[in-house]
Amino acid sequence: MPRLGVPVPGIPVPQPRPANAPEADAAKTQEQKTEAPKTAGAPDRVGEEKSRQKKQALPEPPTPEPSTDTESEPEPPAVVPTPTQKPDITEPEAQPPAVAPQPSQKPADADDEKMLPDPRSTDLPEEKMPAEEVACRERLKTLGVEFEEHKAESNPEIGCSIPYPLVLKSLGKSVAIGSGTELNCKMAEATARFAANVIQPAAKAEFGADLRSIGQASAFVCRPRNGTRKLSEHAFGNALDIASFTLSDGRKIDVGPAPPEKDAKFLDAVRKAACGPFKTVLGPGADADHSLHFHLDLEPRRHGGTFCQ
Repeated sequence: MPRLGVPVPGIPVPQPRPANAPEADAAKTQEQKTEAPKTAGAPDRVGEEKSRQKKQALPEPPTPEPSTDTESEPEPPAVVPTPTQKPDITEPEAQPPAVAPQPSQKPADADDEKMLPDPRSTDLPEEKMPAEEVACRERLKTLGVEFEEHKAESNPEIGCSIPYPLVLKSLGKSVAIGSGTELNCKMAEATARFAANVIQPAAKAEFGADLRSIGQASAFVCRPRNGTRKLSEHAFGNALDIASFTLSDGRKIDVGPAPPEKDAKFLDAVRKAACGPFKTVLGPGADADHSLHFHLDLEPRRHGGTFCQ
């Protein structure tokens, strides 16, 4: 049995406490009490500071790239956009003008549609028929021509005019003419004399038959010459177009570019004889407009000249 005060091997021996140990413990305790208030909130402030530094150190989230998947629907925005409000003042809708705009007027000298002036365009009937018109009608009656008086023709806008027109019913006792043959008296007399003095003898000589009727293609027509601004002689009842001749034996002779031989001989004789009594004679071969008829007129020409083609 060991003796008291003798250390046993393997068992630690406590160190002797210094003489001032109570004072040191009391000082340590006092120091902890003194510093406790100072460090009570430290852990919180340190945590906040670390949290702030951690947030600053974190990288910002990357901006998402637009999806290249064309089939995926775009996600709706977090906030639905509000449409822009229409201003209270709106522009008024265009209204049609109260009066339709008028096309600009062409200058008078640039109007290509206006007819060239003709002194005959101003001819109007007098209260009493002139003596020369009365005498012309007497000659027609002597020739056996049947006719009717017609009211005056006048168109100031175009220029057509016949102060004393008449409508032929026949060119003699046995020669008829197509209906609607409206002419001035002078042209009617020239046609009647030509039928009696030229056409009738030519038909008798070539065919051994009499002339029965003349088929007219045109008499009075209020129009200009084709392709020109000059009034046609038809506009004054001063022209007649003949398309055919009918004989007493029923034969019909048509005016055309290639008639039968006997018809061609007759037509050629009539056409040549017409140049003289008439101031203008046109027919097949002259131009396309006269390929199917004879055109005869009394257009006044200088020195009484003629134009036959």
